[in-house]
Amino acid sequence: MYVKICGLRAPEHATTAALAGADAVGVVMSDRSPRHATEAQALAVIAAAKAARPAVDTVLVVREMGATEAAETASRLGFDVLQLHGGYTAEEFAAAAAVHPRVWRAASLATTPNLRAGDYGEERLLVDGAAAGSGEAWDLGLIAGAELGDDWLLAGGLDPENVAPAIRAALPGGVDVSSGVEVAPGLKSGDLIEQFIAAARAAA
Repeated sequence: MYVKICGLRAPEHATTAALAGADAVGVVMSDRSPRHATEAQALAVIAAAKAARPAVDTVLVVREMGATEAAETASRLGFDVLQLHGGYTAEEFAAAAAVHPRVWRAASLATTPNLRAGDYGEERLLVDGAAAGSGEAWDLGLIAGAELGDDWLLAGGLDPENVAPAIRAALPGGVDVSSGVEVAPGLKSGDLIEQFIAAARAAA
C-alpha cells in the first residue's frame, strides 16, 4: 500500500511522515490552496524528508501552473515527481514529461468518468473527489464500475478513521491524504500523520 502525505509546508512534518513510513510527501504550489508553499518551504520539506529517509518520493503538486513551467520548477527545486491536478491535456503531460520524466495525473471521476491509469502517459493516477483539497468524502461506489487500471491512488476525504474501510471498499494501490491529517486548514498534525500511515498499513 503506497501512502502519500500531501500539502506539507513544515519540515518537521516531512520528517514525521518519512520516519513513519510514508512512501511520498507532497508540496502544493497553488495560490488557490490554503496549503500553498513558497519555494523556500518546498526546499525545506524536500531536505527534511530526504534526510529522514532518502527513498521517500517528493512530489510537487500544481493545478493552474503551466505544465512546462511546472516541470521546470519541479526539476529546479529537486522534486522526484510532478503531479498535475485537473484539466491538463495529454499533450501537456507529454510536454511536462519531456522536461521532468516522472509525472503523475490527478483527476476526479465526477468530472472525468472514463479515468484510466496511464491514458496520458502518466506514471501514476490519483483519483480524487469532486472538490479537491476540501476534505469532503465522496461516493466510493463510483469506483465499482470504473476501469481504473492497476496503479492508482485513492484520495479525497480520507483520514485516520476512514482510510481502512476505504481501502477495503475501493482496493486502490495506494492512498493520498492532506486535509485529513490537519487540525486546521493548512496546519498538519504529526500525530494524525502517524495515525493515518499506521491505519493504511494495517488495512493493506
